[in-house]
Amino acid sequence: MNTTSKRLFVATVLAAAATLSMAQAPATPAAGGPGAGPGMGRMEHGDPAKRHAAMAERQAKHQAELKEKLKITPAQEGAWNNFTQSMKPPATPPQRPNREEMAKLTTPERLDRMQAMKAQRDAEMGKRTEAVKSFYGQLNADQKKVFDSETARMGERHGRGGRHGGGHGGMHGMHGKS
Repeated sequence: MNTTSKRLFVATVLAAAATLSMAQAPATPAAGGPGAGPGMGRMEHGDPAKRHAAMAERQAKHQAELKEKLKITPAQEGAWNNFTQSMKPPATPPQRPNREEMAKLTTPERLDRMQAMKAQRDAEMGKRTEAVKSFYGQLNADQKKVFDSETARMGERHGRGGRHGGGHGGMHGMHGKS
């Protein structure tokens, strides 16, 4: 193995280890920061169904506010409905990797598993991206300015990476985080 290959291998292993440690040990939100609202600390480690329901509720609220700001016309209602439907989180939240199962895997197997999970997330993001582009094409110039402004601010509302201290930024807020 040449020096470049060794360095690439070591960098990949370190990146995988860092990713696993971040995925398994979520950061606690700072007081007054994202996720510090009433009950948010308890929901972080509580019932996933409750977290999912709260996420869907926040999403509905944000979508209603966005629809009002965009002043969606009756002619745009169908495009809006398609857009909001495509932004809904899955009926069941994605499962985190099981620590015990991951610990039993070899490093290459763990990396393969992580890559498969990333591919799934990328595919979901691709669908959302297409939905946004399709909806965006139905907006007039003023609505596009509002949409751009509102969606650019979503990452600011949710901390680094747009998701309570990590994760996806940008349009991620449109499908359930707040």
